[in-house]
Amino acid sequence: MKKELSTKDIFGPMRPPFLLLPPMCVALGIGVAYWRTGDINGIHALLALLGAVFSHISVNAFNEYYDFKSGLDAKTQKTPFSGGSGTLQANPNAAKAALMTAWISFFLTLLIGVYFLIVRGVMIVPLGILGLIVIYLYTTWITRYWVLSLIAPGLGFGTLWVMGTDFVLTGEYSLTAFVASLVPFFLVNNLLLLNQFPDAQVDATVGRAHLPIRIGNQASSKVYVAFLILTYLSLIGGVLLGYLPAWALLGLLTLPIAFMAGKTALTYANDIPKLIPALGQNVIINLLTPLLMAIGLWIAGAF
Repeated sequence: MKKELSTKDIFGPMRPPFLLLPPMCVALGIGVAYWRTGDINGIHALLALLGAVFSHISVNAFNEYYDFKSGLDAKTQKTPFSGGSGTLQANPNAAKAALMTAWISFFLTLLIGVYFLIVRGVMIVPLGILGLIVIYLYTTWITRYWVLSLIAPGLGFGTLWVMGTDFVLTGEYSLTAFVASLVPFFLVNNLLLLNQFPDAQVDATVGRAHLPIRIGNQASSKVYVAFLILTYLSLIGGVLLGYLPAWALLGLLTLPIAFMAGKTALTYANDIPKLIPALGQNVIINLLTPLLMAIGLWIAGAF
């Protein structure tokens, strides 16, 4: 007898606790556009946010579905920040619903992209196509190549979201948006990188080949710290070169948290229970840094 689907079965594969990331990155893109132009179309900003949220739901649900089908989620050592939601293990009958959620969110993202294609023209097409490719192929293909696995999260969740938001609000690409996007690029890459530490051994059994599998957790922790350093150097460099206002340096307020996360990652790369605090700090850095930068850009734009 099939178990009826509950609200948790429907929403679990979306991973709602992790859907705070899109608003932070879109806020940064909105901040860039506002600082550059002094004007924001509220409807377009809302559509950009919805597109980002739908794209994140889609990639999450695809990940839940394919990791369930491969048997990976049944083997992983779950943490509050990695290993999937566990929804499909608790109720395998929810697998089809998860796949449907993934495809519906995918097409809603596409639909919003088509709207902006009509409004802003064909220059949005490269970003849109690249984004859709990352959404669908991340779990099934990108994770099999360590270089792609390392940079695809930041490309999709950072660069494409920030530059895409700025473009749909202003109708043009800018170096300011690119420079600003480097911060979430490095941070989101790090978010996925550190979350791969607990799963490296079991991920290898299903054909994945991300960095911790290739070089081990300890060496990967050095890459993690290097990306943290590049995050803040990108922000400082952007201000010194005049691409960002000095107010964007509010993003540096997360440096103490980043220091703690980096130190913990280097010290406990192979001790997962002791690594858990760094995973939590990593999430905080990802959420607060672009938000603080966005606030700085809004302040600079207002004055």
